Amino acid sequence: MTDQVLIVNADDFGASAGVNRGVVRAREHGIVTSATLMVRGPAAREAGAYAQRDPAFDVGLHFDLGEWEYHDGEWHARYEVVATDDADAVAAELDRQLELFEHLVGRPPSHLDSHQHVHRDRPAQDLLIRAGARLGVPVRQFNDAGITYSGEFYGQDGKGTPVPEAITVAALMSLIESLPAGVTELGCHPGLDDDLETTYRHERPREVAALCDPRVRAAVESSGVVLASFADLRR
Repeated sequence: MTDQVLIVNADDFGASAGVNRGVVRAREHGIVTSATLMVRGPAAREAGAYAQRDPAFDVGLHFDLGEWEYHDGEWHARYEVVATDDADAVAAELDRQLELFEHLVGRPPSHLDSHQHVHRDRPAQDLLIRAGARLGVPVRQFNDAGITYSGEFYGQDGKGTPVPEAITVAALMSLIESLPAGVTELGCHPGLDDDLETTYRHERPREVAALCDPRVRAAVESSGVVLASFADLRR
């Protein structure tokens, strides 16, 4: 078996109808193998229905506590679900989103991560790790399954400045051809139709184009990389 296994996970499933179309296209015609669902998103029910129609589609929870954008030298909230430093409120919200996930998808999540990586900080970090252990599923960047996370396929820097060269076909092929040994999760954010009001909007169709480009699939095959989902690893 190859030394290189790649999970390509599409974040923000359910965030809008256009995001859903982008995720589905990148899954059906590209290299996306998994997705994480924003259960609070306006198109979450449609996304859950798609997952129910195709039980082989690997779906996890994209825990949503808010979204922030950087301008005027500091971060500003576009929206906040609960205060991220209130452990009791975060715990209650995580329970609510996990329950809603099962209602929408009809099964538990196969993996856990969060919108804008809020679980890198406590208390969300501790709570998501605890939920992952209870469910027996990996948590992005905090798992004992040896899964390394890569966020290099992203069209902005850490403060929202566009980096269009990071989401080209050439950039994606380079990432694939230089994968380290072991299991890597590559995050992505496909979407179509620009219908999502977010700081990461115009980059999404470009991601779809790269993820579905036949040259990228050829790079996977020529490199001997095995595409897998989180569910595949459990099996």
